[in-house]
Amino acid sequence: MARKTTFEEDDGMFDIDFWQMQGAEAIFAATWQMVLDVSLIKGIKKDEREHRLQRSIARLKQNPL
Repeated sequence: MARKTTFEEDDGMFDIDFWQMQGAEAIFAATWQMVLDVSLIKGIKKDEREHRLQRSIARLKQNPL
């Protein structure tokens, strides 16, 4: 999936549409990979099971499809 646009014309909807098409499982997998990538970049050596997402979310609500 691709869209050609200028920086000035980009309204951000491409990213939203793309990730909504991927679904919750793909979004979580990409998020988790970013957590692991940040640790790698920072040089933090942990077992993957020791990593966690920030726990500041009080409630998750799934939108009906």
